Amino acid sequence: MTANQHGGTVVVAKRADSDPVDTAEIRELAGAAGYHVAAAVTQTRKEDPAYCLGEGKVEELAEAVIEADATAVVFDNRLGPYQTFNIGNKLPSGVEVIDRFRLILEIFGQRAQTKKAQLQVELAELRYELPRAEAKASLAKRDERPGFMGLGEYDESRERDIKKQISRIRDELEAIEDTEEHRREQRRESGFDLVALAGYTNAGKSTLLRRLADDLDVDENEGRHPDLDTTAESENRLFTTLGTTTRRAEMGRRDVLVTDTVGFISDLPHWLVESFKSTLSEVYRADLVLLVVDVSDPVEEIREKLVTCHDTLYERNEAPIVTVLNKIDKVSDEELAEKRAALSALAPAPVAISAQEGIDIDTLRERVDTELPDYQHERLVLPMTDETMSLVSWVHDHAWVEDVDYGDQVVIEFEARPAVVEQSRAKAADLVAAAE
Repeated sequence: MTANQHGGTVVVAKRADSDPVDTAEIRELAGAAGYHVAAAVTQTRKEDPAYCLGEGKVEELAEAVIEADATAVVFDNRLGPYQTFNIGNKLPSGVEVIDRFRLILEIFGQRAQTKKAQLQVELAELRYELPRAEAKASLAKRDERPGFMGLGEYDESRERDIKKQISRIRDELEAIEDTEEHRREQRRESGFDLVALAGYTNAGKSTLLRRLADDLDVDENEGRHPDLDTTAESENRLFTTLGTTTRRAEMGRRDVLVTDTVGFISDLPHWLVESFKSTLSEVYRADLVLLVVDVSDPVEEIREKLVTCHDTLYERNEAPIVTVLNKIDKVSDEELAEKRAALSALAPAPVAISAQEGIDIDTLRERVDTELPDYQHERLVLPMTDETMSLVSWVHDHAWVEDVDYGDQVVIEFEARPAVVEQSRAKAADLVAAAE
């Protein structure tokens, strides 16, 4: 189901511990799901265990729903099953209560195009449902009243079924990960460095991917990498990239594959991040990560996002991480300098660019070349045979060739990834042995 097919008018609601109560992101999320936001109801207070908001504020919410003729209420909070039930009782009949994470799962479900993405969405939905099934089971056992609090009939087998499905999906995703890891190693052996783009939604990752690969002709029929995508969306909307998009980008002497991955979003619970671990493996197992942030955001917001990204990335990632301050065309030089200084502890040596305007992209390319694993220098002395010409052609395809001397023998000097150097030595040894 696509967003524009979904439709529906909603009222957004949000409770925060302190002012200001910002509803910009939840409005964007609701829009990404295809909803029209008619109004917003907010409150600054401690969480009410029964309603999240105060009971009086829920009644105000009900009035806003009636006035807007809304079909649903979207909360920018995580609601427990009892809170969901209690709020629903205060609203007009048939009005749905959707919390933040249910909304995110709805968006993910709309955008999941590949088998892998669909499995990850299913896993996240099951993890969302599991504590609710456990709550029903616990309540029913305690009160011996199936269906108490409107939570539905107690079915002892549901909890077991969810856990079985979670286990099955994990196994399927592990099999997909094994296949993708094999593909990554094949790419490295073919001479490619792997760069992953990470960061929050709308930071400009897809635009940067297009910019880095904009001047290149990617041959989708080259056979060696049939999954390379010649297009990458760069729309200004959340969750455009749910799966991954890979483009080939030459950066000086290197052949690089750049992958745009699913965007982070604030306030995600651990179980939801864990459900998309398979997609994040593209980041964890890259040779270099470019962490893209929107430098036009308030500095405190950038700091919070960087902390969250670091917590997620440094947990498993071994590759170097370079912070890219994107959208410098939207800030003054003075503001950029102030933000660089304020963020220096989290981003000690960032690269500032504008992917949209193409500003300082060459500086970023140079930094990528510097941060990627060092190439090894190799000099091969080969017999003058037809097979040697094939090897020379192979080296040109997989390495940075400095010089080739054709005499009684062929001498080729080049730099390449260690795996390519190792392969070239093995191929050269076979040629020399055959010529003797």
